[in-house]
Amino acid sequence: MVVLFDRFNLPEDVFEVIFATKQQVIVAKLLIEMAKDKGGEITKTEMSFFATQLHEGKLITDKIQDEPYKGKKVKISYNKRQFYDRILTPMKSMGLIDYDLYKKTYKISDKFNKEMIRIGLMWLKELRKEPYI
Repeated sequence: MVVLFDRFNLPEDVFEVIFATKQQVIVAKLLIEMAKDKGGEITKTEMSFFATQLHEGKLITDKIQDEPYKGKKVKISYNKRQFYDRILTPMKSMGLIDYDLYKKTYKISDKFNKEMIRIGLMWLKELRKEPYI
């Protein structure tokens, strides 16, 4: 996944930097909220249930803090395959979420922050290199 951003128009919300559409932002936030409600870790079964609820349009939430949904119960629908392909897999690959193969759980992670720092250091290293010519 490639994250492109305009540093002069950087949104306040990290999800808006990472995801392309408002719907993806909402679903990703709901996923993180669910994980936080369960101590930062959810089982594979809970993840599957979340994805199925989304797919069937049965996920109802009042946790959306953005207008015009703030304070209202909203029914959310999102294709299950697209959830895994466009939300969960990128979140895992960027280090926002870790999957423990042995416990079969998904856990919120701080690896994203560490990778962003590493990318910044890579850029500083590039700046300090001598010109090729």
